[in-house]
Amino acid sequence: MGRVTVGALRAVLVVVLAGTVLVQVLMVWVLVSGSDPEGGAAALTAMRVLTVVGLVAVQAVVVCVGRLVAMVRRGTVFSSAAFRYVDGIAGAIVGAAVVWFAVTAVNAPGQRDDPGVTVIMGGIGVAVLGVALIVLVLRALLVQAVAREGEAARMRAELDEVI
Repeated sequence: MGRVTVGALRAVLVVVLAGTVLVQVLMVWVLVSGSDPEGGAAALTAMRVLTVVGLVAVQAVVVCVGRLVAMVRRGTVFSSAAFRYVDGIAGAIVGAAVVWFAVTAVNAPGQRDDPGVTVIMGGIGVAVLGVALIVLVLRALLVQAVAREGEAARMRAELDEVI
């Protein structure tokens, strides 16, 4: 991975992390200060709380991706240490799906006249869970790559002994 690519990805990760923290701070401020311009409707308050929680999942993914990018730059991504970050990404995506299903449940009573919106939102939640499954498949590929890397190192050591 080139320096420009790593630099651009890091810049994007910093902007996303800063943006999510800003939104969280503003949401918490509105919830705590009582300065809700909408009058503190229960559904809107629930949506704000779910937004704050959902952004934690985004932040977890950003941190894990940042750590993986650092490992790629150092050439250590094909090690067992990378598994915890990939697991963190998968867990955060599952958490985001759970938050999305909660958003769907909070939104559903307002969609009695058009239940298709709730069905579509549920489908989006299932798609998000599908992304978590894709990450788990990629983790399995990483496991295989780490095993092959270890096997190659063992074979190089044997070859060095022979030579």
